[in-house]
This record gives sequence, C-alpha cells and structure tokens, in this order.
Amino acid sequence: MIKMLKKNPKIKLFTTPSHGQKFSIFSKLKSFYKYDISENDAYNPEEALEKSQKNAAKIYGTKSTNYLINGSTSGVIASVLSCVKKGEKVLIWDNAHRCHLNAVKLAGAIPVFYSLEKDENWGFFKETKISDIEIKLKENDIKAVIVTSPSYFGVQSNIKSLSDICKKYGAYLIVDEAHGALYPFFEELGKSAINEGADFIIQSLHKTAGGLNPTALLHNNTTLDVKPYLDMISTTSPSYPLLASIEKNIAYLNSKKGKDKVKKLICSIKTLKENVNNVEFYDGLDVTKIVVKKSNMTGEELSKILYDNYIEDEKVSEKSVLLLCGLGCDEKKLKYLEKVLKKL
Repeated sequence: MIKMLKKNPKIKLFTTPSHGQKFSIFSKLKSFYKYDISENDAYNPEEALEKSQKNAAKIYGTKSTNYLINGSTSGVIASVLSCVKKGEKVLIWDNAHRCHLNAVKLAGAIPVFYSLEKDENWGFFKETKISDIEIKLKENDIKAVIVTSPSYFGVQSNIKSLSDICKKYGAYLIVDEAHGALYPFFEELGKSAINEGADFIIQSLHKTAGGLNPTALLHNNTTLDVKPYLDMISTTSPSYPLLASIEKNIAYLNSKKGKDKVKKLICSIKTLKENVNNVEFYDGLDVTKIVVKKSNMTGEELSKILYDNYIEDEKVSEKSVLLLCGLGCDEKKLKYLEKVLKKL
C-alpha cells in the first residue's frame, strides 16, 4: 500500500477526489491530500490492498484479515451478517457496545441477552462467565455469541473455554477485541482471541496500537467470506492514506523497533505504579490500562481532580478512573502523571 501511494503516474487526473492531490483546503494536511488517490487504474489500489491484507493474515496467523476504516463497528456488523441468517438467535451482553445489537438487528436476527457481574470494589463489570454462556446455549438455539474481551478497563475473559463451549453447541464466537490490538504481539498483556479459537476477532488499531481514527482490523478464522458484507456496509471510495496507515501500523507492531517501544512503555508504567503508593491500582494483566482509585473518593471526583491538573482520562466508573496508555504515551507523560497522583 505504501509503495502504491508513492507512485507518481504521469497522468492528469480528471477523477475523484476533487482536490486532485494538489489543492489543499487545510494546509497543515497538505501531505495527506497528496496521497488521497482515486480508485482508478493508474494506481491499481485494489491489487495493492489485496496483497497487503494477505500479508497481514500471514503475520497474524489468520485465514484472512481485512482492513477497516469505519472502526471496529463495521467489523462486528460484517461478522454477524456473514454467519447469521434472518430469524436466527445471537447471544450478546446486555451492556455491550451498541454496534452488537445493531448488527443483530441488521441481520434480522433475534437477540438473546446475558449479564455480567459488577466488581463492586472498582465499579466495572467482571469477565464473561463460561457457565452463564453455557446455560444460554443450552436453553436457546444460538447461532453466534458476541463477547467483549478485553473490556474498556482491561478485564479479560477466558476465550479458549468460551470457544470450546461455542463449538460444543455449534455457535460461532465473535470477539470484540477492540481494546486488545497489542495482544497478538505482546502476550504478557493478554492472550489474543486470534490464538484462542475465536471465529471472528475485531481489533481497533486506533485505541491502543497507535493507529489513526478509525482504523481497525477484522480477523477471520472461518471459511466464511466476510468481504461481501464488508462491501455492503463500506464506502466505495475508501481512504487510501488510512488503509496504508494500517499496513504501516502492523509492520511497526511486528518490528523490533515497535516491540522495543511497547516493552519500554510497559516498564515505565510498572515503575510508575511502584513509585506511587497513595492510590490503589487495579491489578490487571494489561498494564497499558492504568485503572486507579482513591479511598473516600468517587470515580467522578477523582476524574475532576485529574482534569484540573491537565490530565484527561479515557473512562470513569463509580469507583475508579481509566487512564489509557497507547503507543503515543511516553516516559515524560507518565512522569507527569506520577507527579499528579502523588499529590492526591
């Protein structure tokens, strides 16, 4: 994809996009305009994209990997549409991202809901219980199960056991791994559903892996073809700079430089936690999600204090605050956070 965008065909474009790769309304994004190409034969972008996605599938060890430029939402919807027919049942969490229910509705399927227990000490939901899922599978003729793992707060479910249960009852397992895009490359943060038997896995590169909004990936471990359904819900005029950024993003994560960057980040976060003893940190496997709480303080109160000290959190629960540390988080940033936390 990168090589394709660097090509400079000696041709005058009378095509879309209308900026012609030269006219830029927003001067600071001038270079972006340069690489925003048309879907014409001068570049043959479809061939470049196909090669890039096949290479990505080899890196991840999947049957196929598709680049998404409409966020993980499009991946969840395409997964459901590809494996569920009208009138069939899909098991979803009753507090899941809205795209889960929307996907079921678009498929003309019937939603069946399961609940999760809340961790009263931290104010967010616990992992998906295998026993609860099996009960639902026994009671209903379920065609697909959608599970969120990890959660916003880094809570991870046992995907291998969930996969085994789903296979036992003939249901597809779709894992919304939007917040686990680093896992395939860094198992110390968590096991990716890709390697745990899930059928469809959706990851957001923009959430933790340094990608641009709204870049994401749909991994397919089945023989089903998701492409017709992605085509159905996607624009016919994709952003090739965004698609190329996905290719570059994956290459970086899979490189020594990228792996060293994440290792350094993990080390810096662990050091911060060791140096701060006046607050409590959630002991989750994925340390890039710093979940913190302060005694006698609600999550909202803590969030307000942090914001007053120029720190904006990702999400707030009743009892705690989530500070998300993606690839853009450096030691300087963490040192400032450490300083603020010590003052609480």
